[in-house]
This record gives sequence, structure tokens and C-alpha cells, in this order.
Amino acid sequence: MTSNLESARITALPDEAFYISDFITEDEEDWLLSKVKAAPLPRWTQLSHRRLQTWPSALTKSNALLASPLPAWLRAPIIEPRFQELGIFNESPHKTPNHVLVNEYRPGQGIMPHEDGAAYHPIVATVSLGAPIVLEFYDKHIGQDKETNELATNRPKYSILQERRSLLVTKNQMYTDLLHGIAETARDENLGPELICNWDLLRDKEAYSCGWCERETRTSLTYRDVRHVAKIGNTMKFLR
Repeated sequence: MTSNLESARITALPDEAFYISDFITEDEEDWLLSKVKAAPLPRWTQLSHRRLQTWPSALTKSNALLASPLPAWLRAPIIEPRFQELGIFNESPHKTPNHVLVNEYRPGQGIMPHEDGAAYHPIVATVSLGAPIVLEFYDKHIGQDKETNELATNRPKYSILQERRSLLVTKNQMYTDLLHGIAETARDENLGPELICNWDLLRDKEAYSCGWCERETRTSLTYRDVRHVAKIGNTMKFLR
């Protein structure tokens, strides 16, 4: 793993984004996947196109996080020591992530273009497990194409290939000015240096030399820093 985040910068993108292909080892990936699978069934929320776990809890209606530590398996070895060594969350309010979404995408599943919103500091760090997938970015302020009369969001502006065991960090304008999503497809196509912004940083370009990749089940760990944290004692007092 690189010891310098700047050397992992995706230079083809307009603002801060970083990609580390070998962020965790194969043994660590297997261990993390076993922890995800061992979570009790009530931890999973089943959505129409994927399922997810929320750690340590979902946000309140006022977009606050109830104060509670992340479980140890989501802290080490990802936050401690690797995020700390790279200084990824040094500029966030709590200097460390306090919220993690575990998303599971099966072949054909995805998520429509969206933004994460102002509840979080504008930095996201995502670790990919199990299989590669393409993350697409779209213009946030869109209109209709005069020739096709289709919304511009139908065409991604940037695409990033996230390999298994990799880390993707997006910050600032990449967070605030763009939507991001994952296409609902069983196969990612048109893979190559013309489309994939982080092509030069990939661990195994040869695996995608055919220009496509069949989807397998991919699990992502998405780390963020919720701006407002409410102490449980104060919350209970308010409820009473």
C-alpha cells in the first residue's frame, strides 16, 4: 500500500480523488467479508436494488448521529492505522470517520445517481470487497439534451473502476458538485483508458483488456464523518 496519498491522486478528475488498488490484503478482505456475513439479520436493511448495514446507527430525522463507537472490525486495520497514516480525515470535524454504510450489490444491482448531502463532511472513503465495480459521476445541475431530448444524467461524466481490496477517496467538489451512482447491469463494459479515469492506477489492467467485466457480488464499506453528533443522554432528556 502507498504511504503517500498524493501519489494515489486520480489526475484525470477535476478535483480531489484518490485511488489505492492494494489497500488491504486478501486475508484482510476475507476476514472483513466474514464479519459482514456474521452480522445479525436485523442489521440488514433490504432495499429494492441492494441491501445494507448501517454502523453504528442510522441518522436521526435532524441528520444527527447518536454518539456511539464503531465496532472494532470496522476500525482496524482500516481506520487504525491506515486512514490515520494517510491523514485521510485530518480535515474533518472529528478527525476520523464515525459512520459506515455496508452495501451489498449483486449482479444486476446498483444505485441511481445521488448525492450524500450536507449531513456529512465532504469526504468519502470507500473500501471495495469481493468483486470490482464501476462507479459513475454525473453533473449535478442538469438539463435536457437538445438533440435527444434526454436528461444529461443518462450519460456519466466520469467513471472509476473500483477493484476488490481497493480504496477510493473523494473530497470537496467531487463530493459537493457531482452525483454518483452504479449502473444496474450484469456486466460493466467499455473498460479502458479512454473511459476509466483511474486506469493508470489499477492493480491489474490485463484483467480488463477485453473491455468488459462480468459483475459478481461486491460489498463496499463507505466511511464518512457525520458533522453533528448527539449524546444519547441529551437525546433521552429531550424525548422525556
